[in-house]
Amino acid sequence: MIPVAGFDGATVAVLGLGRTGLSASRALQAGGAVPVVWDDNPEARAMAEDEGFEVRDLNREGAFENVASLIVSPGIPHLYPEPNKVIAASYAAGVPVDNDIGLFFKSFANGAWANFDTPPRVVAITGSNGKSTTSALIHHVLEVAGKDVQLAGNIGRGVLDIDAPGDGGVVVLELSSYQTELARALTPDIAVFTNFSPDHLDRHAGIGGYFAAKRRLFAEGGPDRAIIGVDEPEGVFMAAQLSEGAIDDRVIKVSAERKLSGPGWSVFTRKGFLSEYRKGRQIASIDLRNIKGLPGSHNHQNACAAYAACRCLGLAPKLIEQGFASFAGLPHRSQVIAQADGVTYVNDSKATNVDSALKALQAFDNIRWICGGLEKEGGLDALKPGLPNVRKAYVIGREAAQFAMKLDGVESAICTTMEAAVAQAVEEAEKGDTVLLAPAAASFDQYDSFEKRGDDFIARVEVCLT
Repeated sequence: MIPVAGFDGATVAVLGLGRTGLSASRALQAGGAVPVVWDDNPEARAMAEDEGFEVRDLNREGAFENVASLIVSPGIPHLYPEPNKVIAASYAAGVPVDNDIGLFFKSFANGAWANFDTPPRVVAITGSNGKSTTSALIHHVLEVAGKDVQLAGNIGRGVLDIDAPGDGGVVVLELSSYQTELARALTPDIAVFTNFSPDHLDRHAGIGGYFAAKRRLFAEGGPDRAIIGVDEPEGVFMAAQLSEGAIDDRVIKVSAERKLSGPGWSVFTRKGFLSEYRKGRQIASIDLRNIKGLPGSHNHQNACAAYAACRCLGLAPKLIEQGFASFAGLPHRSQVIAQADGVTYVNDSKATNVDSALKALQAFDNIRWICGGLEKEGGLDALKPGLPNVRKAYVIGREAAQFAMKLDGVESAICTTMEAAVAQAVEEAEKGDTVLLAPAAASFDQYDSFEKRGDDFIARVEVCLT
């Protein structure tokens, strides 16, 4: 646990008692604060009471009297589409609002570091797509290299639940826009921006607000190294804004679409080969084509970002390559779950938006595509470059018919349920086909999470193949 510093003897309110809220409450208590907690869910409040925390209704008048700060879980809106009423009350009372990420960065360092040869470092990863895979890949490579490393944030453990790192330890954090948007402290040693595409637009009042939330990771604390994906205009802008000149190697540019030139530091892929360039010269190269855990150009982009981060931490290219080779990938992210009779079955349930689904469609050929769900803003037009790879779409979700109508030129079956979609796709699949779940939509019309949706796909495939 990372005890929260700066609140010894002070009362700190915590709103939201899921994993994040309970973790923050424990860490506040460990640091000497007095947490008072609230959640609209009675079961969550009961769990907190069982742990001995004081439950205080933060909706009542005067609830913020003598409260030093309010700590908010990431799913609770604090500005758009409108502030939660508890957060609005804290604003009115002049009580600062923060989250567990802000508490972590304020409390991470401690006096023991004075005796370390190498201070612990934090690598923080954000972006629209690929941040989970990039984070897990960095963590895996560092583990293979024998480093003291922990994975936390939006993946792995809660940031305040991790162990205090030892000499030379590394903490790898995946951070969503919900987390970067509100944290009052953001001071990673290395910050990674994978890519950018529209998402969570309601929460951020449009694409500008969404980008601003991501940008805070780089603008608030000023990381020692910034690794920036430059395949979108937002990345190009941010790299240019952070750099002091062409030879400024504090900014490392990453691309999965083109060779990067110039005297600076860059990592890119072309035709499945990763290349590192510094001062206009190639330093190293890795063949990514046969690494099963990193299929497709989108995973090659993740590999470039992870490679750059590991190089910043002092790892040799050959050691990084060894880590890549043994990386198995993450569940629900281009996860090969079965191969039978020449047909490959891939679970990419995490492809909850159009951009991530497009990358999945471009990673495979002869696709029997299971898609659909709760469609997000922006429509499906951006999928068009990947549709030539689709032999047939099997559409699920409560609005499957409307979803299918938007897939111009693609033969579609209105299946509605996962059971029906998988059964028909398995029956019709031929040797050389890929049955791919890449929904291009949220799961909440039928499932509690994309994980539940992916698990259902895996279960249905297993039934059909046995």
